[in-house]
Amino acid sequence: MRINLTSVLVDDQAKALAFYTEKLGFVTKTDVPTGDARWLTVVSPAAPDGVELLLEPDGHPAAGTFKRALAADGIPFTQFAVDDVHAEVERLKGLGVQFTQDATDLGPVVTAVFDDTCGNLIQIAALK
Repeated sequence: MRINLTSVLVDDQAKALAFYTEKLGFVTKTDVPTGDARWLTVVSPAAPDGVELLLEPDGHPAAGTFKRALAADGIPFTQFAVDDVHAEVERLKGLGVQFTQDATDLGPVVTAVFDDTCGNLIQIAALK
């Protein structure tokens, strides 16, 4: 068994695609119209056949409540691995990404948290 797909709930797929590709550096893997939405996935350019991230519309009534509650409590929706959190924070800040937690040394790991502009807080992390 392996993880092949995971998702993040987004309030606007076009805005999410722009953020996740132009700011975070992911590349589009799948973009298929499905009625009012799209089956829209991105992958890391370092692993184009790896785990896909589905930019999933948050149209379900519970999704908005869930996302707002997590954000209000400062809880990231998901986490991405990076090699150097400090360098990635500086790169992303240079692109206008807003952080709710700057690079923080937590002992065995360094983390930071940013707003993905689509209703989610996202954590980046690197093991030391």
